Amino acid sequence: MKTANTLRNIKKNHMDVLWHEYADKTDSTPITQASLPAKASVVGRVGIMMLSCGTGAWRVRSSMNELSELMNMTCTVDIGLMSINYTCFDGNDSFSQSLCLTNTGVNTSQLNRLEKLVSNFSTNELTQSCEKIHSILDQIEKIHGLYSPATLAIAAALACGAFTFLLGGGIVEMLCAFAGAGIGNYIRCKLSKHHFTLFLCIISSVSAACLTYTVLLKLLEIIFAVNLQHEAGYICSMLFIIPGFPFITSGIDLAKLDMRSGIERFMYSMIIITVATMTAWILAMLLGLKPIPFLPLNLVLWQWILLRLLTSFCGVFGFSIMFNSPIRLATAAGIIGAASNTIRLELIELFTLPPAAAAFIGAFIAGILASTLKGVAGYPRISITVPSIVIMVPGLYLYKGFYNLGIMNLTAAASWLASALLIILALPLGLIFARIITDKTFRYCT
Repeated sequence: MKTANTLRNIKKNHMDVLWHEYADKTDSTPITQASLPAKASVVGRVGIMMLSCGTGAWRVRSSMNELSELMNMTCTVDIGLMSINYTCFDGNDSFSQSLCLTNTGVNTSQLNRLEKLVSNFSTNELTQSCEKIHSILDQIEKIHGLYSPATLAIAAALACGAFTFLLGGGIVEMLCAFAGAGIGNYIRCKLSKHHFTLFLCIISSVSAACLTYTVLLKLLEIIFAVNLQHEAGYICSMLFIIPGFPFITSGIDLAKLDMRSGIERFMYSMIIITVATMTAWILAMLLGLKPIPFLPLNLVLWQWILLRLLTSFCGVFGFSIMFNSPIRLATAAGIIGAASNTIRLELIELFTLPPAAAAFIGAFIAGILASTLKGVAGYPRISITVPSIVIMVPGLYLYKGFYNLGIMNLTAAASWLASALLIILALPLGLIFARIITDKTFRYCT
């Protein structure tokens, strides 16, 4: 209650757009016969809502164009990470508007509803009034989150616990990372719910995750005489903070020459990575922790493959839930991620393929499988592909790079950061080539 009162007393930096003022509640005229500002308001609102879900500029523009064509307009739009500037033309008349978000995030459930609205607009909404369509969008806009902070905490714990094994950790590291990530993401969700700033959310949640890991490991050492070398999994507890969606969509936007959106998304991702890794590094200095190698696990090949399939599914499923995906969508992403990530890891281990090349192949396979599933189930492609390859983002490499940079071990820092950069570049490239092969509308620059 106190937080709600505080928010009410803080003047908004971004004023609300009163969408229903573009419509007359008593006017039942179909949207195709409405005024230009009324029609443009529907196009702009759908665009800014899709942008708020985390999807890329190409998909936002495509949806706005499709709606404009159905309402006999022409639309030009410039899209960034947080804002849209667009103009709608109808004959000799034009209507321009600038729209801006207060924050950005990922909401695949809301994105799924919006994409269905756009694809079914000609049959369901084209005969509706402007007021009715905005009322439908009101209902979609209310899909803020399908899950409680506690559920999202468990999802993050599951994802990071699985991530730990895939990076080489054992049961002790997985247990500590599970607890740390759960508490860290719970704090992040609570802070985000109360609209605290991005930096505060990152620093608080990463600090809580890392401290929880360290305290639990110390307790296990005291009670069960656990080897302290298990501190190697310390960084795995904060991998829930990885900005997978903006990382991947930035590459896709740059591939379509949406330079503004691509660069802004990449910089947003780098802000999160930098703040998170610097926080973890400072805590590591204070706690005396070092990014040492994991203790070896004595498993045979079939055990590695089976456990990698299982943990890859769990990791992708957890990340997908964190992106607000329904259970069925998260399961679909988990199955694709299990197959593509296990193939990636086996290519590195069995064929000594460079990690970046293996990442490209893994992302390519995920893109092909997602395109196939999209045709069958009708899910938005990006809602499946991005969660399925987030688990391939080299968070551990990035941390080790920043750690060595902080202690001025520049040779090691350059090596880790270069390896991370190559993998980060390879992941969207894999999805892009899969998209070029499976989506004829993506192949051309028109």
